[in-house]
Parts: sequence; C-alpha cells; structure tokens
Amino acid sequence: MLEKKLIAICQSGGEFHIEKDGSMSYSGGEAYAVDLDTETKVIDFKQDLAETFGYNIDNMLIKYFLPGNKKTLIMISKDKDLKRMINFFSNADQVDVFVMPHDGGTGAPNTSNTPASRSSRTTVSEAVVLVSSPVGTSQTDNQLNTNETNSLDIVVQSEVQPISVARGSSWENPHNKAAIQWENTITGVEQRFSSFAEFHEALHKFSIAHGFRYKYKKSDSHRVSVKCKAEGCPWRIYVSRLPTTHIIRIKKMNPEHTCNGVAAKAGYRATKGWVGKIIKEKLRASPDYRPKDIVADIQREYGVQLNYSQAWRAKGIAKEQLQGSHKEAYSQLPFFCQKIMETNPGSLAIVDTKEDTSFHRFFVSFHASISGFQQGCRPLIFLDDIPLDAKYQGTLLIATAADGDDGVFPLAFAVVDDETDDDNWFWFLSKLKSAAPISQPITFVANFTKGLKDSIVKVFGGECFHAHCLRYIAEKLNNDLKCRFSHEARRLMVQDLYDAAYAPKLEAFERYAQDIKAISPEAYDWVLNSEPQHWANVFFDGTRYNHMTSNFGQLFYNWVSDAVELPITHMIDVLRGKLMELIYTRRVDSNRWTTTLTPTMEEKLKVEASKAQSFQVFPSQSNIFEVHGDCIEVVDISQWDCSCKAWQLTGLPCCHAIAVFECIGRNVYDYCSRYFMAESYRKTYAESIYPIPDVEGPIDGEGISVIVTPPPAKRPPGKPGRRAKLKQAGSLELIRRQMQCSKCKGLGHNKKTCKEGIEARGALSTPEVPSIQMDEVNEASSTPEVPSIQMDEVNEASSTPEVPSIQMDELKEAV
Repeated sequence: MLEKKLIAICQSGGEFHIEKDGSMSYSGGEAYAVDLDTETKVIDFKQDLAETFGYNIDNMLIKYFLPGNKKTLIMISKDKDLKRMINFFSNADQVDVFVMPHDGGTGAPNTSNTPASRSSRTTVSEAVVLVSSPVGTSQTDNQLNTNETNSLDIVVQSEVQPISVARGSSWENPHNKAAIQWENTITGVEQRFSSFAEFHEALHKFSIAHGFRYKYKKSDSHRVSVKCKAEGCPWRIYVSRLPTTHIIRIKKMNPEHTCNGVAAKAGYRATKGWVGKIIKEKLRASPDYRPKDIVADIQREYGVQLNYSQAWRAKGIAKEQLQGSHKEAYSQLPFFCQKIMETNPGSLAIVDTKEDTSFHRFFVSFHASISGFQQGCRPLIFLDDIPLDAKYQGTLLIATAADGDDGVFPLAFAVVDDETDDDNWFWFLSKLKSAAPISQPITFVANFTKGLKDSIVKVFGGECFHAHCLRYIAEKLNNDLKCRFSHEARRLMVQDLYDAAYAPKLEAFERYAQDIKAISPEAYDWVLNSEPQHWANVFFDGTRYNHMTSNFGQLFYNWVSDAVELPITHMIDVLRGKLMELIYTRRVDSNRWTTTLTPTMEEKLKVEASKAQSFQVFPSQSNIFEVHGDCIEVVDISQWDCSCKAWQLTGLPCCHAIAVFECIGRNVYDYCSRYFMAESYRKTYAESIYPIPDVEGPIDGEGISVIVTPPPAKRPPGKPGRRAKLKQAGSLELIRRQMQCSKCKGLGHNKKTCKEGIEARGALSTPEVPSIQMDEVNEASSTPEVPSIQMDEVNEASSTPEVPSIQMDELKEAV
C-alpha cells in the first residue's frame, strides 16, 4: 500500500489578520512547497525551511491550523507532531504551514484590526517589527512613515530572515570598525531627524554598534516609543514629530543598559534590504562579489552572522538598488521602443503584450543591421534560441547572417515568454520579414522542429529553403541511441554522419551511410528517415555556402551571459551596445584591408591555388575543360561549375577551376562570389548603431498607451542553477562518456541505481554480459545488444545485413 504523500505550502514573511469571528487569515510573504510523508523527520523539514527562508534552525517556529479550525495554531516541534499533522490531513492533498521566528511566547501572531487615529494614543503594544529597512523596501516602514492620512492602521508583520550576531559582536569586539562608526548615530534628547525613516535607520545602526536588540512599544505617524528587548533592561527612547513640521525629535531617552550583550545570546534581526544597502557600493565596484564573501565581510565589519541564503538574497536587493527595478523596466519598454526608432531611424522595435497587458514579446532590428544584410550579406539566415535564466525567465530568439569574412552578423533578436514556442517563432519571423525584406530566396539554417519549419514556410513561402542544423541532427541521433551503444560506437556514428553531410557527391554520401549501417542497421534507418535532403549537401536544393550548423548564436550567448540578471531594458541596451561596438570595430578594421577578398577568403583561395600547381588542363569547348590531378574533374567556367562540387558549395573557385584560369589567363577574382569581396564587407558595416541617451522612460507613462507589466512566470526562489553553455557545432565532444555499472556491466547507471532483472532496463542492466569491462567500452564500436557485429566488420560494407524496407535508390528517387 502506498504511503500518504502531503504537500506542505510553507509560508513566511506575511501577516496574520484576525477576522470578526475570531478566525485568523494570512496574507503576503513568500511560499515554498515541500513534499511530506510519514517518514519525514522534523529536523530535515526544519533544515529545508531554514535554508529557504533564511532562518536560524534553532530560532524558528513551525505551526499549522487544524482542519476546520482557523482560530488556533498548532506547533510542530518533534517527529510525532509532524506525523499527527499528516494524519489530520489524510483526506487532503495539501496543508498550509506557517514559519516564523521564535518570539519567546506562545508563538501566536501579534495582530490588531483596530486603527490608531491621531487622537487615540493606543497602538500595538510590545509589537516586534522589522527594523530599519531602506526607505521603500519594507511594508512596515511605509506604514510607519505615512504622513498624508489622518489615521494609521498598524499591522504587525511576522519577522523574517533572522540574522544572529556571533558572540564576538561589535559590543564585545572593538575590531568591528564599520559598526563602531555608528556608536553616535543616536546622541540623546533633542537630537533631530528629517523623517521617521531616518530615525529608524539611525536606531538600527546604533543597536548594531552597541550590540542590543530592541522592540517598538508604540508607533504611529506622530510618535515612536522603543525599548530594549531584554527583560528588565531600562534602555528607552521616545521620539515625536514637532507640531506643524516634518522634523522628528528625541523627547526622552534612558541611555543605560543592564542586559550585558543580549544580542550575543538571543540573536540580532535585520532585513535583507539593510544588508543589501550595506554591500551596494562593494557590489558596484566588484560585480562578481560572491555571497560567501558577503558573509565574511558582514561578520568581520559589523559582527552580524549571515547564512549563505541571506547573503544571496541581500545581493539581489543590492543589485536592484544599483540597476533599477525589474518590474518598472517592463513598464518602460514602450518608451524604450520609441527611443530606439527615434535615435536609429529605419529600425524596427516592437513590444507585444497579452490581453492583461503583461509582457509577451519584444522584437528589435536596427537599421544598421537591416542595411548591412541587404547590401553585403548572403541570403543565408541562422536561427537560434537561448533560454534566459533571468528573474522573469523567457527566451532570446536570434537571427544572424554570415558576413563576407564568415563572421557573425547580428540581424535581429527578440525576448519572448516560454508559453507558446511555435507562435513565438511565427511572430518573430513575421517581424523579421517586415524589417528586412529581400527579393531572392533565403536559406534558413535552424533546428528541425515541426513548428519552426511550418513557421518558415508560412512566413517566407515555399521558395525559401530550410536547412537543418547538423548539430541538432547529431544530438538527436546520439540521444535516440544513447542507451544502446557504447561511447566509441556512437562517436564513430556521429563522425560518419558529419562526413555524410559534408560529402559533395552521392557516392561519398552512400559510402559514409554504409559505414553507419555496418555499426548499426537501426542507426542507418534513422539516418535515412531523418530527411537528409534538409541537411546533406548532396541532396540540398538551396545554397548554404557549406555552413552546416547554426552555432552563430554563440556570440549572443557570450553577450547575454553578462547581462541576463539586468532588468529587461538594461539587458537589451547592453546587447545594443555590443552590436554598436562590433559594427564600429569591423568597419575600422576593414578600411585597412588592401586585398580584393576578405582576409579569410583570401587564405582559402591561396590554399586552393597551391593545390592547382600540379594539375593538367585539357580544353574541350570554349568554356568546358578537363582537369587531371588525383582524379579527373570537368570544369564549366560559364556556369561556375566543377564536377567536384566544391565551387558550387562554397562560392569560391575550387583548385580545378583555378588551374583552368591560370591556363587560359583569366582573373580568378572575376569568378568569386561578390559576397566575399572586401568592398561588399565594407558595405555590410557601413551604417552605425547610435546610442540611446536615456534607457529609463517617464514613470508616469506620458505618451505611452499601454503600461506593460511583468510576465507571470518568475524564476523559482533561491540561487539559480549554473547555466549550461551552448554546445559548439561540429564538435564530437557532444558525446560524453557514459558511466558503467560495476555490477551488471550495463551502461547509463551505476551500482547504486542498478535494477538487475527489471525488463524495463533491458540491455542496460542485463547480467548476461559480464565480459564487457570499462576498458572495452573505449575499444568496441558495438554494444552487447548487437553481438553479431564485430569491430573488424565496421569498415566492411559487404558484411552489413540488408534493410529491405528502405533502399538508397528509393531515397534518391524521393529527393
């Protein structure tokens, strides 16, 4: 019988409110889901919550309501309590759990639903509140500092993120220099402050410098009364607003303490906003400021002990203070689009929203990119996508071209949500077509997903060509056959796949396909059914200039890796700045060139010319020649054609054509594609991308018809995972070595996860193959699943079994 599973919705940092009937409700804060069962231990549960919410595990309470009872909170302190809760909710799928700091009392929330008016001097008594958050970052501070209303509702917020002062606190340790400078932020009676926020901040620093904790006795829009939290300690302070002014003055103060360092025993509480404010300048100077360094610096300079999670969240707050609000950045997108098109006439910048005005998609193509593509780039576009590990997630769609030197030329990019990939690609391609119209057929090199393929045909029509990215084909072949063949066998199959794709003639393609068949007839079938007319040179109808992969997105990945954590407008502007610098640098460099072709193409032409020195040329007709070398090839200079197919595939004359030109005295540059000319390259980078003087638009949205809000999908709380780099196209490193089980000798698992005897594992855990050792994995090109195929048979096409269902001649007829 399956044991009961229960989802605990753990909440912290919010508020309890008491309703008229005496029941309690909870709102605000953060939530975290945890799976519980009867085997879960309280200590593990607490550890998980402490790391998530930033609590000290010894200073944390966990409570819940009984089913149907919202008036009494039940404590969870030991394993039996946790099991009782699971039993109480045996008929439910989830339970609400509330996490709060230990306040020394019953643990019930301090709440009030009675407004404190100006005439009334009653406030929440002995309420412990978050202290001295930066202005605008704490709900409690906003409530305390409201001076535009006639009354103030005091709602006590549950304390979050306790930060414990180590025993070597600044009160006891005079070496905490940063804290010592705050010893006189509170001087005594008659001291004045410009606002309650300034007083709260001064009090916060004063308490750190002197090593004590405090709590508010009274707090409203006109007066604040504070006492030391230690029982019996006489330290008090009372401040109030001067009548008819905004000045805050200390009216009464007892400066004496008798608590002798309560902070070191009970722990000091501070907000992530306060820590963020402290580390902001260091983060500005050193963007790679690590959380573990933050922990060490705060401990050394202020005597306050943070954990890693608190430092991580504080760093996020500091980043937002430096870079601006992620939320407000979305509202500035329409203004940003206007500024792009004003400063860069001829550009296209569009933001698209959903019905609820939340962000959906953003597209931009600068005039310099549009003009450069139309003037000097081949009709060849590479499409790629990069997942964004940003606060609101999303994906970066990019379109790039190849310049005359085979460099990446950025054409357009978009930031889209992750909800509808196919629809996003259709939208992106539609905007791309309107931004950069071109009359001749375009070849797209991209992934082979059906949605993208359909979108290309719908937008650009049937005259365009869709070339599958060879990297994706190889990865799919590797993944589909991963659990059936050894590392070495799969490496050989992928290598043969690449050779077949680059093969210029049908005979070479068939030879490499037969090599795959010798290793695995199943892999051979897979290759023939993978639409080679979209990825093999010998069958492809379009012109892709021998560019077999779409890894041109690597340039954008390098750029966006440094900007992904920025608000969206800043991230886009960073990409704009990178494009601006790239275009300027290449324009300056190309103006120094003295060659007819671009440097890369000149080198390729020299290599071909060196091969042509030993060839013999025999004329047949005025434009047709026979060239003798390692083999005999036929060259037709009027059609720019050679039977070796290299001239047609690359756009540069092959060695056989160069031998003909030298024989008849023709200029080889007259037979090179115009896209490789240095002059075309200069036209590609002739236009400039201009700066945008003000990224941030008016907050009031003046002149903007729609206020864009952030998308609903946010990155899960906590430290994001390490982003994986894009794999380099054409690299056989995409196949990593699989682990091998030392028990059953199967691939893809280890001894601990081995499930010997289970049919679902098949050959992965078959005990009948004990003879395969780890050193043999690197030598064999066939797996235990195909025992009849030996290594010496790999290169003998004659020994391969027949596959009557799919024949090579049928494929040629279909193509």
